[in-house]
Amino acid sequence: MQQLTQKLGSGDMVIQDVPYPQLGKGMVIVKNHYSIISAGTEGSTVVAARKSLLGKAKERPQQVKQVIDTFKKQGPIQTYRAVMKKLDAYSPLGYSCAGEVVEVGEGVTEFEVGDKVACAGAGYANHAEIVSVPTNLCVKLNANANLKDAAYNTLGAIAMQGVRQADMRLGESCVVVGLGLLGQLTALILKASGVTVIGIDVSETAVKQAVDNKVVDLGLTRGTSGIEEQIQNATNGIGADTVIIAAATNSLDPINFAGAIARKKGKVVVLGAVPTGFDRDPFWYRKELELKMACSYGPGRYDLNYEEKGIDYPVAYVRWTEKRNMEAFQHLIASNRIDIDYLTTHQFQFEEAKAAFDLVVNKTEPFTGIALKYDTDKTISKAKIATSETEALGKINVSFIGAGSYAQGNLLPNIPETNQVGRIGVLTNTGTTSKRVAEKFKFQFCATQEHDVLDDKTNTVFVATRHDSHGSYVLKALEANKNVFVEKPLCLLESEMEEIIQAQSKANKAVMVGFNRRFSPLTNKLKKAFGNSPMTMIYRINAGAIPTDNWIQDLEIGGGRILGEVCHFIDYLTYLNGSVPTKVSATALPNVHNTNDTLNILIQFKNGSSGVIGYYANGSKAMTKEYVEVFSAGMSATLNDFKELKIYGKGKPKKKKILNQNKGQKEMVEAFVNGLLKEGKAPIPFKEVIAVTKASFKVLESIKQGGKQIDI
Repeated sequence: MQQLTQKLGSGDMVIQDVPYPQLGKGMVIVKNHYSIISAGTEGSTVVAARKSLLGKAKERPQQVKQVIDTFKKQGPIQTYRAVMKKLDAYSPLGYSCAGEVVEVGEGVTEFEVGDKVACAGAGYANHAEIVSVPTNLCVKLNANANLKDAAYNTLGAIAMQGVRQADMRLGESCVVVGLGLLGQLTALILKASGVTVIGIDVSETAVKQAVDNKVVDLGLTRGTSGIEEQIQNATNGIGADTVIIAAATNSLDPINFAGAIARKKGKVVVLGAVPTGFDRDPFWYRKELELKMACSYGPGRYDLNYEEKGIDYPVAYVRWTEKRNMEAFQHLIASNRIDIDYLTTHQFQFEEAKAAFDLVVNKTEPFTGIALKYDTDKTISKAKIATSETEALGKINVSFIGAGSYAQGNLLPNIPETNQVGRIGVLTNTGTTSKRVAEKFKFQFCATQEHDVLDDKTNTVFVATRHDSHGSYVLKALEANKNVFVEKPLCLLESEMEEIIQAQSKANKAVMVGFNRRFSPLTNKLKKAFGNSPMTMIYRINAGAIPTDNWIQDLEIGGGRILGEVCHFIDYLTYLNGSVPTKVSATALPNVHNTNDTLNILIQFKNGSSGVIGYYANGSKAMTKEYVEVFSAGMSATLNDFKELKIYGKGKPKKKKILNQNKGQKEMVEAFVNGLLKEGKAPIPFKEVIAVTKASFKVLESIKQGGKQIDI
């Protein structure tokens, strides 16, 4: 299928063939009829992409700071890879479309094949022939719906949420500052609600469009002489009950102007992208004005449970969610309460999308809404897409399932470039990622269907998806008689672990988990110094806090930080002392979110060794992240953030310091591939992988039982 993409680094925009999207649980596949270009949101993205690197840096100071922090901690190579991953990626564009359902995913009951629908969401409702959308970002339309009008779905919901935040009553007055696409939609909804609407814009053309289409009761340009007095007159000397700012600017004028024209005790709703550093006097303070923000489409936005899992809010408690806002907007169109036909000032065939964006960026002529129309008679193929001319095979033939930031920064660049290793296929959730990864790392094809990367050409599969799919993909790979490398963790369920044990025994194939720290060069020096004698170990991790709504914290998707990350450190201590864990006890610091991400773990090992893992999310980022101490037979050692090792014994301490942090990712991938080439085995024994995975589950069990020691 074809999709519009742009590279952030060069600004190059192209319609290209990418794999058909994945149909996940709770998703629907939609064949687009129309999609709408948002001149504000998308226009700014395109303009930024076409700027120089310096121009991009000036626009994103926070991201520049992140790059500097990465450079300090991980060195130039990892920093370069992280930056280039962003700059070279094919970024999808679009977030509002309408079309026809062609496939329905598991658990979906409200949609059927053939339904007409309107869709929303960046990363979902793209400018593409085919899109995959979660059910809570998709609304059903009447069979005779005008799909071009319906494609304004996202923008209509955003405007609707701004009006909801205004919470206006029949007969009240509202000034809409900014009469672009979003402002016009806001004014239309307000008029349909019986509100007196005054529209303001810096553009005479925008004001004239609103007046000519009877969208506003009064339209004024911002530079109109005596504008504040005219608004006073239009509101019977009261001032505006509410001001909705739908403009996009870096100027403080809209927020201060809103303070001047609002009535005492009035409201100001920020719907557009404007700064809010208003002047306290003379208006905001003396009028006791209320400032409210409108968050995108409405309640549910940015909530993983709502948008990705499809868990709705009870209507009795959250009357207007983002989906219900979309439905309300579509009802206004279907019932002719609002007429938005005039908004589409330009229509392009999808193949002409680049010309449409040139119009947005260059502003060669006035425009409001720009619609892209798709060829709905075209047959869309699910076939894999060739990205390399070679079909050469090696002794080890690798395919990737999932290829996100970690895989692109640490796994893919480190696969040995030798004719003994064939690079076969790439399968990810998004076709744009699959295509770019396959091209950049010289794989033969990118794919849509699992069987394409699990066929006879592939004998080794790398799984680098979100944690919740690790277990199922490991099982599928083993059932297809493949070696498997899976980014940690092995799985999120003990039942999956038991199935993997049986499948590995039957297939007798290598199963490797990405426990990279044991492969660090400084770890090897530490291990050689201490051997496998009984030892006591301390591993302190200053993990830092991550938001509770991050997918890693979600127990169903990420498994939480114990299964998702602490397994790393259990493996590390297992490797250091040379025996598997047998008993574990753990206590977590209570917090209101019950995330269990600040905890102490005590582990007993088979050879008598013991280890303490202190995993802390409540510390300062200024402190180094990882610190290890080891004690055995009159020797001691410290390892600080995988950059500095000190070994204490007789005489002067032995010190080894490296310039850049090395957690062993490169060495791990090379060890895995070389192990398969030489002996057909993974460098980490499977029994250790299982022992570490079991220990991780038992940590959770111990916490639930108040720190009780649990046998593994």
